[in-house]
Amino acid sequence: MPAYAYKAKTAAGLLMEGLIDADIQKNAVDKLRSQKLVVLQIEEKTASPLDKIKELIASRKKGHVTSKDLVLFSRQLSTLVSAGVPIVQSLGILETQAENPAFKEVLGEVKSDIESGLSISDALRKHPEAFPELYTSMVKAGELGGILDTILERLTNYMESSEALKAKVKSAMMYPAIVLSICALVTVFLMVFVIPTFKNIFASFGAELPLPTQILIDVSDAMKSRWYVLVAAPYLAYKGFLKFYSTPFGHRWVDAKSLTVPIFGIILKKVAVARFTRTLGTLIKSGVPIMQALDTVAATAGNVVIEEAVMLTRESIREGGHLSDPLKKSGIFPNMVTSMISVGEETGALDIMLAKIADFYDQEVDTAVKGLTSLIEPIVIVVMGIVIGTIVVAMFMPMFGLGELAGKQG
Repeated sequence: MPAYAYKAKTAAGLLMEGLIDADIQKNAVDKLRSQKLVVLQIEEKTASPLDKIKELIASRKKGHVTSKDLVLFSRQLSTLVSAGVPIVQSLGILETQAENPAFKEVLGEVKSDIESGLSISDALRKHPEAFPELYTSMVKAGELGGILDTILERLTNYMESSEALKAKVKSAMMYPAIVLSICALVTVFLMVFVIPTFKNIFASFGAELPLPTQILIDVSDAMKSRWYVLVAAPYLAYKGFLKFYSTPFGHRWVDAKSLTVPIFGIILKKVAVARFTRTLGTLIKSGVPIMQALDTVAATAGNVVIEEAVMLTRESIREGGHLSDPLKKSGIFPNMVTSMISVGEETGALDIMLAKIADFYDQEVDTAVKGLTSLIEPIVIVVMGIVIGTIVVAMFMPMFGLGELAGKQG
């Protein structure tokens, strides 16, 4: 079906640009007018080879709504609602602009549900694969409080901060992962293709090989004759880990150990604190009741140990206790965090205090990631040097022995 690029104006005077699918140009114009848009310009868009590649990639990803789709949707919906565009019309406009086929379909269903009488939050809640619990809870608070545009703005800022935090952690892991992968490939290449050549040379010497060289050759023979084990082992290990992690005990054990791993555990704990405070602060500021907010925070914690600590906190508040006390007992949250939360509770400015903690820990994560990158780089280089150096020395040891033997004979 052809796509038409258009420029249009809403009833509130807001300029819109996007693409719309239609059989002919007249149908495209009719679709836009049905959304109460004044069409300023429209023309058929000829698909370039790059557009076709993007369309192919999008079709392969159909069924998956990314966080990027959600952030862009929230930002645009906030703008439209703030400009006075009705929610159904706003969703219709964003549906035509959505590039992800799966998200386009979801938005169409959400629009239909709202037109049939469902509330916005209930319509969104029918699509948990696209709209997480945190999102629908905040939208519900925005509906009840009549501040949907403000809530959407806060949601967008929250998701952008969360994505930035994920990007920082991924960037710290990317470099060592790439270097270690290259090191592993080089090692396998040497063991499978290079060392067997030296083995034939050493066999012609007729001398007994040094122990390190013999061990290296034996390992090389094993890798070459049982290559299928070398290929299957990482896959089986990964599948075994997933199987273990899917059990309640394995899930909790891995999550608990991840917070105590040297170097990486510190960063993961800081990320957990930043996520907890940012999420809870955003929910409370948006008018979500504290008990419901804690349920949402627990569900989006991403770590069973953190989730258990949050649920204990919820029970404490239900029984009339404070938020800070059970968090302190969990041993996960630093004293500075629990002290600031306690001050926020006493002063009635808990949302402001949580936002300050989140900002502080975002900076802490950024600093820790930079420090980790500068620390890992020399460690990885040393590990590579030791591995490759060991192989090289083991291969040259027999030659040193032959040199000494030739000197004695001379």
